[in-house]
Amino acid sequence: MKLGTARVGGREVVIALDAEGRARVVEDARDMLDLIDRWEALKGNLRLSRDPIELSDLQILPPIPRPPRSLFCVGKNYREHAEEFTKSGFDSSASGPNDAIPEHPIIFSKVQDCIVAHGEAVRYPEGVSNGLDYEAELAVIIGRGGRAIPRSEALDHVFGYAIFNDITARDLQARHKQWLIGKSLDTFGPFGPWIVTADEVDPADLDIRCWVNGELRQSSNTRHLIFDVQTLIETISAGLTLHRGDIIATGTPAGVGIGFTPPRYLIRGDKMAVEISKLGRLENTVV
Repeated sequence: MKLGTARVGGREVVIALDAEGRARVVEDARDMLDLIDRWEALKGNLRLSRDPIELSDLQILPPIPRPPRSLFCVGKNYREHAEEFTKSGFDSSASGPNDAIPEHPIIFSKVQDCIVAHGEAVRYPEGVSNGLDYEAELAVIIGRGGRAIPRSEALDHVFGYAIFNDITARDLQARHKQWLIGKSLDTFGPFGPWIVTADEVDPADLDIRCWVNGELRQSSNTRHLIFDVQTLIETISAGLTLHRGDIIATGTPAGVGIGFTPPRYLIRGDKMAVEISKLGRLENTVV
């Protein structure tokens, strides 16, 4: 099922898309986190509004407008991207070109307040950074929390999947060595527009693409992940409790702006579009 959050007549509601791509309000859920909490009980018998709503009549919000706790991200999780990033000279996680491919997942975080919706502007941080980059990523939404989750049970803890664009200030990423500031500036987390429930998605075989101003920059498939979704959940939860609604952005493939010579950074007016098969299309413009 394809689910989202929208504002309808001044009210924030959970919506489900019908076969014609029209929205219906999920009447049993106060918000997306409430739906995730009660999904096992509700999923077979959701109460949906009788009358559909055209998407053009909705204000689409991030699927989880206020993530409850954690937005985990994964660095260098596609081999070709790991190599292009290390060659760029901006990779503080590698000691040299022979250290491009990580032996263990590189986990970092972004602050939750950076999240913005499909169609919402990414603000150019004038005077703070002039090295903005895009990163198309598959996002995993945790449904059932837990600690020390074994790989064999990891996918049982997933509620669904969505699109994430990990906007990055490369100059700040390099300057501060640790990535949180360069990744967490306001509006640096486009997310959505939908969550597709886990029963409809094989996270190991999804095409992922990113365009800038109509030019295809990134094109890959999640089968090329170095560390798959199960490994990431097992690794993060080993000594840290995952909670429902936590988001894991699984890393980006090759083709980011820093990988070009010279780098092709984002500027005002650039239009980004990220598509992942089965999940939809996430579009945002730099202003």
